[in-house]
Amino acid sequence: MRTDNSKIKEIFKDLPFSDNQIKVIESVFYKVNFKKGSKILKATDKVDYQYYILEGCLRTYHIDAHGKEHTVQFGIKDWWISDYTAFFSTSKAIMTIEVIQDATMYRISREDKERLYKQISSIETFFRKKLERAFAALQNRILSNLSQTATERYLNFIQTYPNIDKSIKNYHIASYLGITTESLSRIRKDLSKN
Repeated sequence: MRTDNSKIKEIFKDLPFSDNQIKVIESVFYKVNFKKGSKILKATDKVDYQYYILEGCLRTYHIDAHGKEHTVQFGIKDWWISDYTAFFSTSKAIMTIEVIQDATMYRISREDKERLYKQISSIETFFRKKLERAFAALQNRILSNLSQTATERYLNFIQTYPNIDKSIKNYHIASYLGITTESLSRIRKDLSKN
């Protein structure tokens, strides 16, 4: 392993790699910076990349036929983000990814990722485990939306995204929870009384 500042160490934590494997991995991950307010992906775009978030905060959202925004995910440090439906199926994006706080990320293309899978089996295992956890989290989110109160969903949100609520807009949080900003204010007020 190279220095502690290696992007490989940042992304893959303690996975051991040979010097040759490190060279291969470093050749396919590109560091990119985006300013607050940027859109790194818009609905109907072709989705070529998946991003690892080194710094910053992003939001993935969908706009329905009535023009209403539905926040699907927030992306924070050490998370991965993309429009996965489009990324995996090679269809057009159905979501938009907006930068909420200046972001530094590493991006990898679908083709380079597939090449890494063939060359370094531990990379494929790493991403498989990430996908398994993401799928479980998605199921939990669906069940939460179906069976929990808005207050319970808000408490889960705070646990999943600690300290994020002070750096993003209330309507983003309300959109994520599927409630109005007024309901969010009421929930916060009730919780502060307890």
